[in-house]
Amino acid sequence: MTIRNYRQALIDKIEAPVTQSNVMAGSVETAYLSSGAGPVLICLHGAGAGAVTWYPSIGALSKHFHVVAPDIVGYGESDKPDASYDRAYFAKWLKDFLSALGIAKAHVVGLSQGGAIALQFVLDNPKMVDKLILVDSGALGAQPSLASFLGMLWLNSIPSSLANRFYSRYILFDPDNRDPNHARYSVQVLKSKGGKNAFRQGKGAAVSKMPEDSLRQIENESLILWGEDDQLFAIEYGEAAARILPNARFYRISNAGHLPLMDQPATFNQAVLNFLKGSRK
Repeated sequence: MTIRNYRQALIDKIEAPVTQSNVMAGSVETAYLSSGAGPVLICLHGAGAGAVTWYPSIGALSKHFHVVAPDIVGYGESDKPDASYDRAYFAKWLKDFLSALGIAKAHVVGLSQGGAIALQFVLDNPKMVDKLILVDSGALGAQPSLASFLGMLWLNSIPSSLANRFYSRYILFDPDNRDPNHARYSVQVLKSKGGKNAFRQGKGAAVSKMPEDSLRQIENESLILWGEDDQLFAIEYGEAAARILPNARFYRISNAGHLPLMDQPATFNQAVLNFLKGSRK
């Protein structure tokens, strides 16, 4: 199978009609998925693969929202230019992306590095974000363990199915909970032209710790959601951040790792929907 076959196989798993499109976000050609109608919900994946990372959630969320999931610059089918790949760069790209689609305000959910991008974006553009959801988010001070970091380094330097299997044990409570096509797609994206740029040129800058004073400026209603068994970013950092952000609440998901949307999709999706629709259950 080709890289696009792996991507399409994941899209085919989404239990809702999905549109695949491209748009110029500034100078970056950006691929994105969209589904559903209603208030806009932007879904930002983590540092790997692309928008199809959201395959367990788009169907459920699109029943209530217009879900827009971009391949973040440097990932998926989007352009992978030579760039700094720090939070400021990603946040500028995101603003260009929303502007290109004519989206003035949206809910934003960010996973891992996507959470770090969401944090910078809401700091820079508070009026463009309604509710904010951070999922096992970067930029909150957590550092990967040595073993998980070595796995990340191996996968991003010499991408292979073996490296992916090793790293999977650190990002999932049960690696079997992830569709194999997501792992295959992740490897193929890294092998594509420019696929290693974000890792090599970003050097972790996007997920570096954000000052607490900056976090305290985020007044948007926020949900910090975390897999209880995350071996990459420890849950304590999410709990601490929930005490710092002025209008944040915290939700933990048991039997879930760094990708709770894959380990426990039903619980994850319901927690997101309850928050966005105003329920505290």
